[in-house]
Amino acid sequence: MTTPSAPAGSDLPEPPPHAADATRYPRGVALPYLLAAAPVQLVGTWLAMVAFPEAGWAKAAFAAAKVTLMLIPLVWLLRVERRRPAIPRWSHRGMLAAHLTGILIFIIIALGYALVGRHWIDAEAMRAQVESNGLATPLLFLLGALYWCTINSMLEEYFWRWFIGERLRDILPRSAAGDLASALLSALLFTLHHIVAMSMLVDARTTAAASAGVFVGGFIWSLLYLRHRNIYAGWVSHVYADIIIFYLGYRIIFG
Repeated sequence: MTTPSAPAGSDLPEPPPHAADATRYPRGVALPYLLAAAPVQLVGTWLAMVAFPEAGWAKAAFAAAKVTLMLIPLVWLLRVERRRPAIPRWSHRGMLAAHLTGILIFIIIALGYALVGRHWIDAEAMRAQVESNGLATPLLFLLGALYWCTINSMLEEYFWRWFIGERLRDILPRSAAGDLASALLSALLFTLHHIVAMSMLVDARTTAAASAGVFVGGFIWSLLYLRHRNIYAGWVSHVYADIIIFYLGYRIIFG
């Protein structure tokens, strides 16, 4: 993520990054970065939640995976694009769509839980899994929810929508079809580690339904970024989803 090239205070859209970057580095340069970055969170989640859930080193590997998700894009900016990393300024581009899609996702998740989820989810099994992850009290759970709904959701937008999505655009045809393919592929990659995590919390049918929801959410947030070139648009929509998920999780676990 870099500071927009428009003058300070301007509301002009940022130029598509791949339009400028294409003149500075070959398109094939993005592929090894994609191959290195895309599986990191999947591997970290699998180690910590499936393969070695009791091992301290596996939990450390999960944390290291999170750090890696931030570092690989920074390496890309510094070594390939040779640009200084900076937090992008707040923009209102796409915010109407962000709020509308967020509210729609919020309602769909709430209805899905009310209609079928509350009958499918084993509260005791979920409670035991949450306790094993150190979130056994309401206060700890709420603190974790605060982190996931704010910081983690932004990190996911930074990594999956900006870095992975843009690197896919670097290697795909630069066209509307390329944008669509980028959104679909980044949403698929985004969904994989969620499948692993959810399979440890809920049964197979709930995992399948929730994973489909994650994929649709990831696809929507990718389209928001590609359409508006504003990472905050996807983030705002994403926060709606996380808020209802953690609210329902709190009710399931603590009553």
